[in-house]
Amino acid sequence: MRNTFGNVFTITTFGESHGKGLGVIIDGCPAGIAISEEFIRKELQRRKPGQSKITTQRKEEDEFEILSGVFEGQSTGTPIAIVIYNTDQKSKDYSHIADKFRPSHADFTYHEKYGVRDYRGGGRSSARETAARVAAGAVAKLMLAQYGITINAYVSQAGHIRLEKPYAELDFGQIESNMVRCPDSTTAEQMIALIDETRKNRDTIGGVVSCVAQGVPTALGEPVFDRLHAVLGHAMLSINAVKGFEYGSGFEGVSMKGSEHNDVFYKEEGKIKTKTNHSGGIQGGISNGEDIYFRVAFKPVATIMQDQESINSEGEATTVTGKGRHDPCVVPRAVPIVEAMCALVIADFILLNRSSKI
Repeated sequence: MRNTFGNVFTITTFGESHGKGLGVIIDGCPAGIAISEEFIRKELQRRKPGQSKITTQRKEEDEFEILSGVFEGQSTGTPIAIVIYNTDQKSKDYSHIADKFRPSHADFTYHEKYGVRDYRGGGRSSARETAARVAAGAVAKLMLAQYGITINAYVSQAGHIRLEKPYAELDFGQIESNMVRCPDSTTAEQMIALIDETRKNRDTIGGVVSCVAQGVPTALGEPVFDRLHAVLGHAMLSINAVKGFEYGSGFEGVSMKGSEHNDVFYKEEGKIKTKTNHSGGIQGGISNGEDIYFRVAFKPVATIMQDQESINSEGEATTVTGKGRHDPCVVPRAVPIVEAMCALVIADFILLNRSSKI
């Protein structure tokens, strides 16, 4: 099982949902980066369970401990190890599915691959693993801040309710103003009502998280296979429950003509820019200096509070009964995860670009 992501700025995560804890080892972080524990804590708080009525009610404060790689508030250039201890596991909630395969979960595939599985909350396949990614992403963000790079993600769709405004018309400062993390109050209220109604009906819905990276320099990306958008896609599709990724004009671009879609270059104050940005800040797999923007689609959470037909490990017909504490819609808590993975990708490419030049 490969648990490492990145080339120069790498992360290796470890731990299970109902084990003693989980964590991450960050290797390749340059020395001298100011490491703010308060910033890491703030990022983890955005992802943690139990935030509101529309998220899982598991109560984890996600307090963490930095074991190595930081001295007197600065990175030392050696591996940074961060551990997050689990404190509110209710493993008994999963004893009834010890030998059952839950529909659309990783139970069956893990059983087939390894011959054994941790059924407590999905073990390693649980979305709780993403807490380690958020901690690592916070460190990447602190590094990117030195380059003037900012990353903002937000919920742009929940179920059938979609935010139609382009990101340029939004105030990213409003993302954290509501529990669904949509920077438009009217749309946010509609999303919250839909998610809450779905929760009361013991069901789940999916949604979309949009992300914008600004201040990204030109020339990030490696032809041919490690194109910037390809690695971003890899990063996003590695997140639990993600079913789709598109950048720039995405699938909507197919309805445009080339004369409409092409981003025309011009020069302003000595800098080359494009009049439009259908390319999403990436051309030929390499950043062109414009905003990088993309959308990530999340499926409805697989665990529903309803009985479902399935089979057990012996291939016998059985019924799976939904129990435990789960999100009716994952996207509000997925916002910091998307930001974290984006930050990790860009940080890695910046260091890779730096090492490839004489």
